[in-house]
Amino acid sequence: MRDRIFITEADFDKLTRLVLSRRLSGVDAQHLSGLERELERAEVLADGQAFPPDVVTMNSEVRVMDLDSGDIKVYKLVFAPLAGSHNALSVLAPIGTALLGYRCGSIIEWRVPKGVRRLKILDVVCRTDAAGPHVGEGRMA
Repeated sequence: MRDRIFITEADFDKLTRLVLSRRLSGVDAQHLSGLERELERAEVLADGQAFPPDVVTMNSEVRVMDLDSGDIKVYKLVFAPLAGSHNALSVLAPIGTALLGYRCGSIIEWRVPKGVRRLKILDVVCRTDAAGPHVGEGRMA
């Protein structure tokens, strides 16, 4: 069984609308199924409900380690139009979808075009969501 993931109600609503609009337009069809599966299994936390500070949400900056290479990278999880800037990772990219909703310390495995990537979430460096900004609250020892 896969780990439970958490999504804010605001992110869930925006991502659901994104999936529906992209399905209708035929854009990014190959990536939508993975995102849909993640949304279906997510625990959606209502606005105002306590939300764990170490969860990767939309617009989070997250530090991850590639368990195969040992490389450490920081990504900012964004909506597709913003993905062209430095370290910005689209939620529609395989690794972007994989990170969504997981907590610090989680190990994720996700199929990418070159095989399977194994990443460990080390830290949610900065998170801005409906509950407001959270900076460094998810840091792991």
